[in-house]
Amino acid sequence: MTAGPLTTNQDLDPARLREAFGIFPSGVVAVASEVEGELIGLAASSFTSVSLEPALVSFSVANTSKTWPTLRRAAHLGVTILADHHGDVCRQLAGPVAHRFDGLAVTATPDGAVTLDDGLAMFDCTIYREVEAGDHTLVLLQLHAVTHADTAQPLVFHRSGFGRIAG
Repeated sequence: MTAGPLTTNQDLDPARLREAFGIFPSGVVAVASEVEGELIGLAASSFTSVSLEPALVSFSVANTSKTWPTLRRAAHLGVTILADHHGDVCRQLAGPVAHRFDGLAVTATPDGAVTLDDGLAMFDCTIYREVEAGDHTLVLLQLHAVTHADTAQPLVFHRSGFGRIAG
């Protein structure tokens, strides 16, 4: 049984789209770096693998982000795949900039990529390309190193909330 035929004049208001997009669960990552001596980072639920050769991943960031203009100046970015116990960490990374890393154990590479010590996997990346896409920018990152540190389940963003994979 189907929900009904699609028509070209359906209401595409942002609230309705957000609800529809939220049906599809996604993993959550922290994107962070040390820029001019300060830890800068954000949480993103739009992370995906893109290519094996060259090794590329992507995430998207709102064009209204106050963090991305600073973070994009970093020589290297760290990407951490968050575990199912990181719901509070994700909220913290989306909160006030001055307190995003309070109490978090992180590691910085010599090039400034910052990763959370208890993530599932950590990547050292550089910006490969940015593509403007409506009210967001799609950021393609080239990987330079990867560490797979944990076998826990990933944090999942689904229907505007955090959850975990049943297993």
